[in-house]
Amino acid sequence: MKPVQFDDLRTYLAQQEHKTLLRFLTCGSVDDGKSTLIGRLLFDSKLIFEDHLAALAKDSRKHGTTGEDIDLALLVDGLEAERQQGITIDVAYRFFATDKRKFIVADTPGHEQYTRNMATGASNSELAVILIDARKGVLTQTRRHAYIVSLLGIRHVVLAVNKIDLVDFSQAVFDGIVADFQSFASKLGFETLTPIPLSARYGDNVIAKSARTSWYAGPSLLEHLETIDVETELASKPFRLPVQWVNRPNLDFRGFAGTIVSGTVAVGNEVVVAKSGRSSRVKRLLAGDGEVKEAVAGQAVTLVLADEIDVSRGDMLVAPESRPEVADQFAAHILWMAEEDMLPHRQYLLKIGSQSLPGQITQLKQERSNDEDFIGHIGGDDSRLGTGGTGDVSRFFGHVGASVTTGHGAFGLWPDVARQSAAPQWPQQGRPMQQ
Repeated sequence: MKPVQFDDLRTYLAQQEHKTLLRFLTCGSVDDGKSTLIGRLLFDSKLIFEDHLAALAKDSRKHGTTGEDIDLALLVDGLEAERQQGITIDVAYRFFATDKRKFIVADTPGHEQYTRNMATGASNSELAVILIDARKGVLTQTRRHAYIVSLLGIRHVVLAVNKIDLVDFSQAVFDGIVADFQSFASKLGFETLTPIPLSARYGDNVIAKSARTSWYAGPSLLEHLETIDVETELASKPFRLPVQWVNRPNLDFRGFAGTIVSGTVAVGNEVVVAKSGRSSRVKRLLAGDGEVKEAVAGQAVTLVLADEIDVSRGDMLVAPESRPEVADQFAAHILWMAEEDMLPHRQYLLKIGSQSLPGQITQLKQERSNDEDFIGHIGGDDSRLGTGGTGDVSRFFGHVGASVTTGHGAFGLWPDVARQSAAPQWPQQGRPMQQ
């Protein structure tokens, strides 16, 4: 028997540990090929075991929509209702890795009825792949998903014009769809927008460049996902660490554990408790199995401070030069996804980080979108399912911390009694408002 090469194994594990991780989602209208695209990425990356592939072939004969071919969408559409209807209902997460990077992808539904599930998948993503059926072009749900992606702070977008094979790989069709989407998305604040023509079913421009789109000079989808830089942006933002747990195993140790959502921190740095303003210096910094000198956004760490100051679960440790403002009123962009109407002066719970606080919506500022059919219109004194707009929130006290993607504060909002979940919300500026 060949002996185990422990040095090779340690080298392999070290390589995996130091790979960067990209979280992204696929979104877009119904039947644009989101699940098939993820299945193609997994299949062409050689990440499907033989027994799984055999089961997929069997399921394709029963539930498939691609004739005699294997239906790759079934790799992520696992619910029986999804397979019977040929649609995505819930968010499905899949992990895969290449030689250059690790990925967690969220497959989100395209039906308007399940838009809240799409918002859930987008809330933890750093990049969005918005799919468009080349035969149909930009649809209402395409615009709606693009707006939600923007509202939730995602700044990197891939415009995947799928099913390009069904329009004979036409450059004119591709260019027309890209121009249409760019004219709409120019006001959404995306930092990067990369259009790619592809065929998820046959693999054109998914893993490697396709000879059938010789007119396209850009990267394949996987090449773009492997090389896009999102870490530098997060690391350059102000330091934010929401405290999730106070680790107190004995009298000689008290550490504050959480995941750094933005910025960097090092031993000796001064940090401030955002709400109270009390400050101290980082005495020790623990990550993984040992101590480190520095940590960056995305790492789970435990900070030991030099001074005994009051820090509890729900507090946020921040850089002193960029302490977020503390206010009992602020204006916020709100995406309301609950079935019941959102009403002014009604009691709601606001979840900010790991703390929940009571509050009220004092005013709904009525807005009309430039494209009303993709977002809806807030009319009268309430906000209904799927609408978005701007409102004033007050009568609670807490700090507005930093989100992973925008650097502004994020909170969840739901009725105090029903506890019915709504999508995350982003304060407009985080400035205190006049009574």
